[in-house]
Amino acid sequence: MNIQYFSELASTNQYCELLDLSRIEEFTVICARAQTLGKGQHDHQWESQPGKNLTFSLILHPWFLPFADQFMLTKVLSLGLCDCLHTLIPEAQVHIKWPNDIYVGKHKICGILVSNRTKGDLISSSICGIGLNVNQTHFPSWVPNPTSLALLSHQEYELEQLLEQLLHHIETRYHQLQSHDSRLDTDYLLHLMNLHTQATYLYQGSTIQATIEGITSYGHLQLRTSEGELLTCAHGEITFL
Repeated sequence: MNIQYFSELASTNQYCELLDLSRIEEFTVICARAQTLGKGQHDHQWESQPGKNLTFSLILHPWFLPFADQFMLTKVLSLGLCDCLHTLIPEAQVHIKWPNDIYVGKHKICGILVSNRTKGDLISSSICGIGLNVNQTHFPSWVPNPTSLALLSHQEYELEQLLEQLLHHIETRYHQLQSHDSRLDTDYLLHLMNLHTQATYLYQGSTIQATIEGITSYGHLQLRTSEGELLTCAHGEITFL
């Protein structure tokens, strides 16, 4: 495992996009102590106080994985993060908010952004960006529902040690993916927020009541409305309210 630290980068994912990834060994990590232009899904900004959190990108080479199964990488990262959080705050309720956020209770603690490159039908390399709130305890008012490890446990964490611990959990889940371990699917559903629970969503400009029933192999969310209609939604097509 090769971890490279930078005092500041605009974005660790953007930095990795400029690299010749074919020459970069798997499980290389680009970590920025300050990230000035961090991005989340659909160009949302990731707010992170310098020196307080983990903002990094992990480079993988999942040649064994068809591009059609790319959402499995998000499952790997999400579950690795959940596993790590369970060890740090064992009493907390850790959830995966589809498609790529980690929540503790009703508060967001982590975001994930994966960018893949392909060769033929297979994924040749993946840039897996992760932003985990660790020691930050104050957030701008416009950031919705934030929390951090420090807020939850009332202690500070040594970031480099925590990063190594987190990567160990991700690597364990990645090996499960390599061995086609079905526990990735079952464990993901066990952590999925609102599974089998009716909740309120925004869909095609209207507020609806629906229940999450599962995830398709392409990573699309499956919900059943209170009227009995089955919806299959890609990223950005439905909003949790």
